[in-house]
Amino acid sequence: MSALRAETETRHRPIAGRLLIATHNPGKLTEMRDLLAIYGIDATSAGELGLPEPEETGTSFRANARIKAKAAAKASGMASFADDSGLAVDALGGKPGIHSARWAGPDKDFRFAMNEIQTRLMKAGAKSPEQRRAHFVSALCVAWPDGHIEEFEARVDGTVVWPPRGTLGFGYDPLFRPDGHTRTFGEMPSEEKHGLPPRGKGLSHRARAFLKLAEACLERR
Repeated sequence: MSALRAETETRHRPIAGRLLIATHNPGKLTEMRDLLAIYGIDATSAGELGLPEPEETGTSFRANARIKAKAAAKASGMASFADDSGLAVDALGGKPGIHSARWAGPDKDFRFAMNEIQTRLMKAGAKSPEQRRAHFVSALCVAWPDGHIEEFEARVDGTVVWPPRGTLGFGYDPLFRPDGHTRTFGEMPSEEKHGLPPRGKGLSHRARAFLKLAEACLERR
């Protein structure tokens, strides 16, 4: 294979102009708009356009992100961005994992979901921090109407705490204390949690995955 052919096959497609964020989750939408703003990307969401949510039949975060991004691109005719993310608890065999949102039920009751995690950890005898290891995963996919896709994935390791702490963030954030920190994601302001350098540290799983995407496909304004 020639050097020119190899370079062509590995070249990423740049993202410019308007982008559809394939989510109906207002928390995710806020985070992604914040991340995209410094790159001059105008973002709207599947929820704002009234697009249906596709059935997430994948067996991995990456597969579900791809399903959502491709469905949104097909329905809207726009380049579409999707995130699939969740919390994996070691002592629970990686659960809730790709079913993180489902554990919260149709009403998105994450307090209920956090209680369920705590109940299962106690049944498993997981009481010490060493027994309550967990990680957040974020898989990002950008899909274009012509079928081209770009995919990136990252994780952040930490510990499940009890009781949940903090009212910032969303989802399982109050339950998760990232390694090297004394506060949970629920106690961190948004800029600290997912702000990008130089203002932030790109701490969250979503920010870390987004940094990979930005390096490949975005140009800072």
